[in-house]
Amino acid sequence: MILHETETRNGHVLAVARAMMAAARTAPKGKGLDFMDIKTITGEHISELACEMRVYGERSGMNFFLRDAGNVEQSECVVLMGTAIGTMGLNCGYCGFPTCVAKQEHPAIPCALNPGDLGIAIGSAASIAADNRIDNRILFSAGRAALDLGWLPGCAIAYGIVLSCTSKNPFFDRTAHKPAEGK
Repeated sequence: MILHETETRNGHVLAVARAMMAAARTAPKGKGLDFMDIKTITGEHISELACEMRVYGERSGMNFFLRDAGNVEQSECVVLMGTAIGTMGLNCGYCGFPTCVAKQEHPAIPCALNPGDLGIAIGSAASIAADNRIDNRILFSAGRAALDLGWLPGCAIAYGIVLSCTSKNPFFDRTAHKPAEGK
């Protein structure tokens, strides 16, 4: 048997995405409580995500969403990670409230450990991609659009990690999009 790398590339990227999801799931979580949702999208969902990113970018005036949408379209898959907002019962005060009970009166404000746990999981997942020589970039914009699409139900904070395995990293030399007229 002779295998050409172009025939195995996509399968390798998807295997790495699966390993990234496992790394994110097993990353340490505050007090052992897990508020995360983790998914990988491919195929037509990549186009759907890029489209939503463009809509958000146009609506908000955040033009980096337009640039990032192009990166999503250049990826073979996108690993999405989000976290719900939940208290840990530690009464640490990191959220700005003296107790978790006091914080719960303000449900839109996250427990400080939720985004911290998400960040640790993202770092763990991105290291798997790097260890396997898969080009990747962490995008706030992809996570924001995934939330708007309802792909991470119950989550309030999310990021996406785009993956590519080509001879040139498409996520490195990125050009900025100029604002539309009147913005």
